[in-house]
This record gives sequence, C-alpha cells and structure tokens, in this order.
Amino acid sequence: MAQKKMILDLDTGIDDAMAIAYAVADPDVDLIGIIGSYGNVYVEDGVQNSLKILELLGATDVPVYQGLAHSSESDHFDRMPVSAQIHGENGIGEVQLPDPKRQPETGDAIDFFIDAVKKYGKDLILVPTGPLTNLDAAIKKAPEIATKIGNVTIMGGAVTVPGNVTNVAEANIQQDASAANNVFRKVPLTQVGLDVTLRTLLTKKETQQWRDLHTKSGEAFADIVDYYIKAYEVTSPDLHGCALHDPFAVGVAINPDFVQTIGLNMYVTTDEKYYGRTTGDPARLDDPNTNVKVAVNADVDAYLKSFMDHLTKLFKKQ
Repeated sequence: MAQKKMILDLDTGIDDAMAIAYAVADPDVDLIGIIGSYGNVYVEDGVQNSLKILELLGATDVPVYQGLAHSSESDHFDRMPVSAQIHGENGIGEVQLPDPKRQPETGDAIDFFIDAVKKYGKDLILVPTGPLTNLDAAIKKAPEIATKIGNVTIMGGAVTVPGNVTNVAEANIQQDASAANNVFRKVPLTQVGLDVTLRTLLTKKETQQWRDLHTKSGEAFADIVDYYIKAYEVTSPDLHGCALHDPFAVGVAINPDFVQTIGLNMYVTTDEKYYGRTTGDPARLDDPNTNVKVAVNADVDAYLKSFMDHLTKLFKKQ
C-alpha cells in the first residue's frame, strides 16, 4: 500500500479514461475513489464510463461516487456538441465496453471527499479534471478542509495561451467559473492548464504499441484513443496528435518535476465578456504568499516515457 492516496474528480471522456489508467498503474499512489462530474458527458454517463474503465483494468475495488450534475450557477447541464464530437456520444470513442458489475456507491460524493481529507490530510491527492463544482461544494460544506488537502492538482485554465471554448476560457473552468473562482481564492493548488497539456501529445504510433499487446485492455484503449486522435485531426490539425490533458495532470500530481511553475495569486473572472478566464487577482498582486502554482513549461519527453511505461505495463496484465 502506498502512503499517498488519490481521488480523481472526473467527467469521464477519453482523456479521463487515460487518467484513470495512469493512476491505477502508478505504484506511488493508491487510487481510493473516483467522484463523477459533468462536462465531457452527463454525470450519470461519466460514472458508468469510470466503472467500465476500472473493470477493464482489473481495478474493481475502486469506489465511484456520483457528484453534482450541473454547475453552481444553474439547475441543469447541457452537453456541448463539440464534446460529443471529440469524445463520442458515449464519451469513450463509441467503443462498447461491457456493463460494469460494480454499481456506483450510494453515499454522498461530497461527504466521501470531506471524510477522506479528515482521514488522510497531507497524504491525500485530489485531481479534478472537469469542472470544480464538487470541490467548491466540499469547501463550502466544510471550509476547514481548504488548506488541509495535501495536494490539489487541477486540469484546467489557460494563462499563456488562448482558451479552447472562448479566447480566454478553458472548458473545465468555463463550465462553472463561480465555483472555480472560489476554489482559486481559497485552496492551495497546482494548475495544469492548456499552457502545458497542449504540448503532451499522443499519436497512433503509441496506440499501435498497445494494440500489439493483443490484450483486451490494450486493444480497447487503442480503439478509444484512436477515436480521440481522429477527432483532433478535425478540431486541431496543427497539433498532429491528441493532447493528454487529464493524464498529464495526474502525472504532475504524483511527480511535480514534470513541469516548471510560477507562483501566483489567481482568480477566475465571472463577468460576461471574460467569463472563465484564469488570471492574476488584482486584489492580491502584492501578497507574497501565493497559493497557486501555474505550470508554464513541461518536460514532455520525460512525461511521455512515464505515461507509455505506466499504461503499457498495465495493459499487458489485462
């Protein structure tokens, strides 16, 4: 058993599935739970995808909780058409995996997370790779946990590059800017945003290595990720591959040496014109006690080697 415990907060689409695989494969953490969110898919579908991926990987002991179904600003969630284009209607590249034998947990997702913070404290790692609605709800319900979580590493935001849903906003932050703003002001965290995730790319050369394993998980992940790569050929042809957004955040959470960061006090703008922008907080510019580490450069080669080693070894087993 590893000393460090990890909880993933996922809107399980294709890169989230790879994030699960990385967390399951890494020996330095124990994946103790997944909290479902909305974004790439509806929350119910994301929870089922998480359960299916865990079963595919032989990690059926990991509990999955259904988190909040929509942003803190609304009473419903409408999936963006581009999400279906990139991840497929089912969220995992239209690959049909068996219905999972394990069901979602019946307990409250927010309480599960709060209890984990109280139990593990500085040994707990949280990696949200969707909207920050669940984390926001947790710190509103139990404000004392905001500074007790050992490591919060988010996939979201953009500082040195444009956003991917508007010129200034990245999708995860834009889904619930109010929740993100509350988290950015109160929680020490590392932001793994588009600044670095767009540099960590996977191609069909790598997925062919998984296919060549001739295992169930290797072939399924090759099919899932090839769908993602094909979608990127349409949406981002200049990248020549698919971005490893969410699994890179998991990698950085475990090994921060994969990125170089700058310390900032940040907030998220909620006005209509710049909704969802992650930027420096003008009210705290002179405060030397910064709470956000913004990843601005990446050791791409080192991460990609780790990523392929982790997933390939895992897929060989199943």
